[in-house]
Amino acid sequence: MRARVDEVVFDCAAPAALVRFWAALLGGDPVDRGADWSSIDPPGFTRIAFQRVPEGKAVKNRLHLDLEAGDIDAAGAEAVRLGATLSGPVVTDENGSFQVLLDPEGNEFCFVSG
Repeated sequence: MRARVDEVVFDCAAPAALVRFWAALLGGDPVDRGADWSSIDPPGFTRIAFQRVPEGKAVKNRLHLDLEAGDIDAAGAEAVRLGATLSGPVVTDENGSFQVLLDPEGNEFCFVSG
C-alpha cells in the first residue's frame, strides 16, 4: 500500500489570519472550518491547512515549502507586503538561487529559482 499526501498542516495561533496570507501568496480561496482550523487548495498543489495550537513556535521548522519564483526579489517584496519577513540575503550557487522568508507566525519558507 502507498499513502498519498492529503494535506500539509501548519500548527499556528491564528488559523484564519494565516490562511489568508498563504491564499494571497499561492492562490486559492480561504476556508474557515471553525475557529481552530482553516485551509486553502492552491492551484496545482495539495491542500494546505492551519490548525490552532496552544503553544507558540519555539524552534526552526523541520519541514518548509520551497516556492518556485522566476524573480525572487519581486516575489520576496510581494510576500513582505503581505506580511512576511525576509530572513537573510538571496543565496546563489551552482544550482540556482533561494531566499528564506518567515510567514506572519514565523514559519520558514523559501522562494527558489534555477
